[in-house]
Amino acid sequence: MPVQLVWFKRDLRVHDHAPLVAAARAGAVLPVYIVEPSLWRQPDAAAQHWGFIRESLCELDAALRAAGGPRAALRVIVGEAVPVLALLHQRLGLAAIHAHEETGNAHTYARDQAVRRWARAHGVAVHETPGFAVIRGLRDRDRWLTARERFVAAPPAPWPPPVLVPAPWPWSAPPGLSSPAWWLNGDELAPGPWPDAAALGLDPAEPPERQRGGRARGEVTLHDFLTERAVRYRGGISSPLTAPTACSRLSPYLAYGVLSLREVVQATRARLAALADAPAAPADAARWRAGLRAFESRLYWHCHFIQKLESEPELEWRNLHRGYDGLREDDWNPALFEALQQGRTGWPLVDACVAMLRATGWLNFRMRAMLVSVAAYPLWLHWHPVGQWLARWFLDYEPGIHWPQMQMQAGTTGINATRVYNPLKQARDHDPHGVFVRRWLPALRRVPDAWLFEPWRMPADVQRRCGVRVGDDIPVPPVELEAALRAAKARLHARRRDPAVQAAATDVVRRHGSRRGMPAGRDATGREPVARRRVATPATQLTLF
Repeated sequence: MPVQLVWFKRDLRVHDHAPLVAAARAGAVLPVYIVEPSLWRQPDAAAQHWGFIRESLCELDAALRAAGGPRAALRVIVGEAVPVLALLHQRLGLAAIHAHEETGNAHTYARDQAVRRWARAHGVAVHETPGFAVIRGLRDRDRWLTARERFVAAPPAPWPPPVLVPAPWPWSAPPGLSSPAWWLNGDELAPGPWPDAAALGLDPAEPPERQRGGRARGEVTLHDFLTERAVRYRGGISSPLTAPTACSRLSPYLAYGVLSLREVVQATRARLAALADAPAAPADAARWRAGLRAFESRLYWHCHFIQKLESEPELEWRNLHRGYDGLREDDWNPALFEALQQGRTGWPLVDACVAMLRATGWLNFRMRAMLVSVAAYPLWLHWHPVGQWLARWFLDYEPGIHWPQMQMQAGTTGINATRVYNPLKQARDHDPHGVFVRRWLPALRRVPDAWLFEPWRMPADVQRRCGVRVGDDIPVPPVELEAALRAAKARLHARRRDPAVQAAATDVVRRHGSRRGMPAGRDATGREPVARRRVATPATQLTLF
């Protein structure tokens, strides 16, 4: 029976998994996850990512065993993709490789190209299926909207299949190693324990309060959001005080494919339909509908942004609008970057966000945008190293969302409004009583309210009474905020006014601009319709976070 290898990557589930279903229909199934050492050495990889993946792989393995018996177990193999596939082909004679398309970082892009070259040379078919509403080889954005709706409205791939025949596995593990990893050693596989962060060369530190992986937790989070929390979504996702429960918290489960985008969209639409059909609408039905529709709109933008990286992989490391080359790159200040990374900028809301991020691996979108804005404007840091740092600390790091958003916030797309977040204003708007900053910055618990937003200005006698020392317990901002913001905006706007830069923006819109407002008839900020018309308009800046 021909061996059909299913290569799991960022699609760690059996439900709505078209490659797995296709493989089961075609022959004996060999489910494989490859732990690639070179991928984990990339600057956007972190121990928390591997921890979440490990937890999800354990549940994936259990689901496969439940459908096909012990021989259908997931094979976790440590080694580089091409040598691993070559060895499996040598021993088993692979007929085909089935996988979801991946829009990842530059390393996975090059890896997939190498796998395709190897497969062609050895007569192994490669069948890839879209995992999101992202079109490979898309040349015209006008086609994308229709394709996106077709994708999310399609029936999910059925599971379990009528028959799941496991492929043979010629290697055996010693007793007591029931779920081994298989380590590529030359031309052989040797059983051993699953790698830990140290074995992959990762800094073992990870957020102690991060979300845990696995299908069961993903389903609970989805159900809880749709039935309990979505009523607070609209209006609750901006403040760091309310966002941890008002936001869906589904982003890591989507990023690693524990839940499929299609099932989340369809579950959201089903919940909206149930509210409409209920014989007695709840008193807050309008808020429920507003929250669910706002969430559905962000699911739309999820794939819109990933399509950008799919269509132009270079935007991971190169300015989307080349007219902004050299804007910040030559002014790199390592001391300012270190202050940001350590949460020692002196601006309380910024430093509290860094503390929360290091503890949880998550921030709501507005606070993420503020962090990038502070890095890009008053600190005048180039977006790429800042993006690599944040990629490691965001548990839900999705390259196709992350890199376009980094550039939008840094002002290098050439087509989006300049977004400069003043961290003092953000604190007054979203944490006026200092609840958030005092939670994450213990030194501020002793600071009087009058000095909460600018504690570095406290007089010496107030410091003595509070028992805190400016410059020690409380850092002094490395730049004067208002002056730094004025200078940064002047430099950016001077570049934007350049006629050549303005002219080139038209091409960016053609390649990447949204062709309409949100499905519910509003733009991504929630304002009334700006574009039911079919013209190229710049995409706005909301995602699922």
